[in-house]
Amino acid sequence: MATTELFIPSLQAAGFAVEVADSLDVYCDTERLARTDLVVQCWSEGERAEELTKEQSAGLVGAVAAGTGFAGWHGGVLAAFRNRDYLRVVGGLFLFHPPEFLTYRVRIVDEHAGHPIVAGLGDFDVHSEQYWMLTDDRNTVLATTVVDARDGLQGGAPVSMPVVWTRRWGAGKVFVSAVGHRVEDLREPSVRALTERGLVWAAR
Repeated sequence: MATTELFIPSLQAAGFAVEVADSLDVYCDTERLARTDLVVQCWSEGERAEELTKEQSAGLVGAVAAGTGFAGWHGGVLAAFRNRDYLRVVGGLFLFHPPEFLTYRVRIVDEHAGHPIVAGLGDFDVHSEQYWMLTDDRNTVLATTVVDARDGLQGGAPVSMPVVWTRRWGAGKVFVSAVGHRVEDLREPSVRALTERGLVWAAR
């Protein structure tokens, strides 16, 4: 809840009327979603993950396809559900992170350095969980990181990993950042700036 509350003031300052829901059943309210400009999902997987029902998934996916924006960070979107239709919208799935926190570099992709989400931001370091994910080529990758080889895994070589991306799904825009395990991570100035910009960018 603390990470959700962190971004409410900036969304309100940008002109959004913010409503917070603590049940996935909100995704079944198609009329409410149709008049919603942006869904910011922050749903913890936990040990007993509540999976999306068919009705919830259909409501969310349909709303995004019709133009409702969708955005979020870290496990709140990437490790929340295994629903296939949901994952096609998000464009990524969390697989693994080392058991300890690591300091890793987030590198802005030169090709997209002028994108409004990352414009003016340089590369920066984060000390947190570093995600290894599956992603697809529909994503416009704005930033990457390098996951180092561990104990002979990954074929003994480092792997370049997307860490911030956008994508389109139907008429909807999607923003995803893999950074943000803790409130402290999201308060880091570069992380906070790109997250706030990403939320606004994704809105209808």
